[in-house]
Amino acid sequence: MLGGTWAVGALRGLEEAHGFDARSADLLVGTSAGSILVSLLGNGVSVPELMQHYREDVVTSGPLAGYSWSADRAAGGHRPPMPRKWLPGSPALMRESVIHPGQRNATAVLSAFLPQGARNLERVGHLVDAVTPMGQWAAHDGVWIIAMDYATGRRTVFGRAGAPQVPLRSAVMASCAIPGWFAPVRIGEHSYIDGGAVSATSVDVVSHADLDEVYVIAPMAAADSGRASGLVGWLERRWRTQVTGACDREVEQVRATGISVFVAQPSGADLQVMGGNMMDSSRRAAVLETSIRTSRGTWQI
Repeated sequence: MLGGTWAVGALRGLEEAHGFDARSADLLVGTSAGSILVSLLGNGVSVPELMQHYREDVVTSGPLAGYSWSADRAAGGHRPPMPRKWLPGSPALMRESVIHPGQRNATAVLSAFLPQGARNLERVGHLVDAVTPMGQWAAHDGVWIIAMDYATGRRTVFGRAGAPQVPLRSAVMASCAIPGWFAPVRIGEHSYIDGGAVSATSVDVVSHADLDEVYVIAPMAAADSGRASGLVGWLERRWRTQVTGACDREVEQVRATGISVFVAQPSGADLQVMGGNMMDSSRRAAVLETSIRTSRGTWQI
């Protein structure tokens, strides 16, 4: 998942430029690949250790010391699997979108029509378990994980007061369950998928969190989308344009409450290295190094 890799580089750039250790934040909010990242940060993994992990080196210190990881094995490859059945993933959400048109965004509605993915996220769950204290949500008490209820299309913020109490591994797996790629994650009576189906950034969830500053890392947005070649590239840039607009609106909503918001988004150089397939793990090393370099000047604080 190149979004998480790019985000690690952005965190390193922030740390190098301003000395900010993300582990010291009052609140850590993650969606999709970002949920893995904040679960590791929230359990004490430092940015240098994250860099070793995302380079797929053996981590030499901290909670991940000695842990071996393969992103390609965790994702099951860089191509989506053939579905088990050519049936829509969420008939309930399809009905909801027909009965209440316009109340769910286009991405959430589209996810209902995609067939359920055939792969699972057990390796991601194992990674989270490896750093999570026994019997705890996370060592940091301000970890929020975003997923989407697959029947209603509503966002669920695991870890926030009033949300269902679940193991951290379950919340992260749910947040990473890309529709059509991974099977939805069943928690109690509900099934959940990737929180990015509601919002790729979910900046607005912190509007009333009583914060002074918010640092947004938005790997699916783009500071300068530029041009891309081929159909896949064109679709990817169109998607980024939509994500960037939604992110900008959410940022303005938070700023309207008096909170200072700083945003990092991939540059044109980052996009060239990423390519159109965000699941292509062969690009991870190049994406990480490029992100570190470009993000040093991105954080205007």
